[in-house]
Amino acid sequence: MAAICMQRNIFFICLIGWVVSQATPLPLRFKSNGEFKILQVADMHYANGKSTKCLNVLPSQYPSCSDLNTTAFVNRMIQAEKPDLIVFTGDNIYGRDTSNASASIKAAFEAAVAAKLPWAAVLGNHDQESATLNREGVMEHIVSMDYTLSKLNPDAHKKIDGFGNYNLEVMGAAASSLEGKSVLNLYFLDSGDYSTDPSIAGYGWIKPSQQSWFKETSAKLQENYTSIPPTQSEPAPGLAYFHIPLPEVNELDSSNITGIKQEGVGCASYNSGFMKTMVEAGDVKAAFTGHDHLNDFCGKIKGIELCYSGGFGYHAYGKAGWARRSRVVVASLEKDSNGGWEGVKSITTWKRLDNEHLSKIDIQTLWTKP
Repeated sequence: MAAICMQRNIFFICLIGWVVSQATPLPLRFKSNGEFKILQVADMHYANGKSTKCLNVLPSQYPSCSDLNTTAFVNRMIQAEKPDLIVFTGDNIYGRDTSNASASIKAAFEAAVAAKLPWAAVLGNHDQESATLNREGVMEHIVSMDYTLSKLNPDAHKKIDGFGNYNLEVMGAAASSLEGKSVLNLYFLDSGDYSTDPSIAGYGWIKPSQQSWFKETSAKLQENYTSIPPTQSEPAPGLAYFHIPLPEVNELDSSNITGIKQEGVGCASYNSGFMKTMVEAGDVKAAFTGHDHLNDFCGKIKGIELCYSGGFGYHAYGKAGWARRSRVVVASLEKDSNGGWEGVKSITTWKRLDNEHLSKIDIQTLWTKP
């Protein structure tokens, strides 16, 4: 319980009868319909598969419910939404309940791998709690898997805090004037697990070294977008993904959110200033977290939408009768006077529930180009 806070790219090269294949996703790119869709999966809490029982489900569900229900939900979401990228936002496995952490990691992401879809992951506060893999070891396993775009850390930042700080670029539509530019920038950060400062209790936070990397990366991407031909008048929008929500989420309540708040915000008790850093950078339009499974809302603070996905996994705490859920985000391009695709015009989101109809709820626009 969170504490209350004060495609596979397959190509073939034929050389004298030899066929070579490589499991590396293509560069992320907007589709020919002008859209790019991201599926967020938060808090799977995967453990040992069929033998791992569910938490907080109805009595009728309990006898047959296990980690396999979590995998089935991922598969349902892939089939229904056909995402261009899947983002797993931490507590992917529940380390303390795994008998083999490496096997649990493989099983947790198996649906994405089997679907041959590009995927990315960050760590939560429970991923590293097994007896065999520390935080770096978990991320190293993730980075080694097929179809993942996850990175251990930026190459140029050897001393950055945490594991799993990286960015991804989503290129403009093929054959458009912006096919060689990133028109949507994705930032992934390790928000830590627990405080490493003995004078500060509670959860971890995004550290100064990570914020320095973020600012440097954001500035470089904005410079490229607005200065390198074809030059653009405004920076490309960005989205941020990390596990533990920011303290500023406490400023949101039922009067200014879309979705439901059913528990306290499990943020760090120390505010490291990452909200201020994002605001000053100017390109991030929304930040997506997990951690608090019974919260699934979005609310705007200082021009940035702060969004929960809601609990996804069945071995994670939840609420009996309140369906597990997932968040979808779609960025849509605008057209020029000749009907060609340009930069991002709008970013919308909704959630789907793991019920009979895979109900689609809370459709909202997060950002529209001025």
